[in-house]
Amino acid sequence: MTTQPIAVLKPIMKPLVVKKLETWFLKHQRDLPWRQDQDPYKVWISETMLQQTTSQAVIGYFQRFLKRFPSLKSLSESSIEEVYEMWAGLGYYSRARNLHKAAMELYKDGGFNNQSYKDLIKYPGFGPYTSRSLSSIAFEEPVGVLDGNVIRVLSRYHNFKAQWWKTTDKNKLQELSDQSVQGFSSRVINQALMELGATICTPTNPKCLICPVSSSCKAFKAQTQEELPLKKPKKQHKLIYLNFYIYKQNNQLALEKNSTSPFLKGQLLPPHDISEPAAKPKEFDFQHSITHYKIFVKINKVKSKPQKTQLYPIKDIKKLTPSSLVDKILKNY
Repeated sequence: MTTQPIAVLKPIMKPLVVKKLETWFLKHQRDLPWRQDQDPYKVWISETMLQQTTSQAVIGYFQRFLKRFPSLKSLSESSIEEVYEMWAGLGYYSRARNLHKAAMELYKDGGFNNQSYKDLIKYPGFGPYTSRSLSSIAFEEPVGVLDGNVIRVLSRYHNFKAQWWKTTDKNKLQELSDQSVQGFSSRVINQALMELGATICTPTNPKCLICPVSSSCKAFKAQTQEELPLKKPKKQHKLIYLNFYIYKQNNQLALEKNSTSPFLKGQLLPPHDISEPAAKPKEFDFQHSITHYKIFVKINKVKSKPQKTQLYPIKDIKKLTPSSLVDKILKNY
């Protein structure tokens, strides 16, 4: 048996299989701090942090973040610089900015109050995954979630050759995820699917022999689990050349809000020029990468303060702009 295109199949995860998954999760789930209760604020913070970051890496950040911002009110009243400080090291800082914006809007609207995913998706940073995970885990809305773990589990369980990065196949996988929670606790089943993907149905060397649903897994039967899910075609890296102009005065650096680079938007950076070279430049001080950008950085020290910049104490810059790019600039200027 070979994998089949998703469009030709009419799959369903039978209730007996879902029950096995539920039983397994309730017995074997990891003890993670955000699972101690279903407080919507805590669920939201954890789900936002867990995007692009592993559970083990998130635990410390989650605990420190909640200690600093224990409620939606405290987060909404904070400054973006305070949020950046607590986010430093997690990367993908647009998540922090959207978290801050959404906190202010949510608090203004009365906070969390049993909203559906359709209500939540209007807030900054609430895409299909975050809105569905929050509404199902915190409020038991009967909708499924779709993250990398769930895509992997469903692709293998149904032996689907799904191009999950394309809208049609992704929508079909979302339907399958939605089907899985019907008649069960969406809070439990969604977390069970994600837990299965994180601990058993892993990207490489899946532990099929101890999987609670392997007896009905079509990929396990066909021995195609290592082929699934399909790999998304890699996006070509874009070359970026940044010329930074560094002005220092009395242990202060001149910075401005970034409005020119396609990354770290709105964050404080030294003034700079940007270009897109056709090939790797010959002259640069260091190389950096952000998502699909390969960045070549040139440091230029200047004797007069650039226009439209403000001076900030060097000791505070890591708190104001907790980016590894800025860290490298500070080490190389």
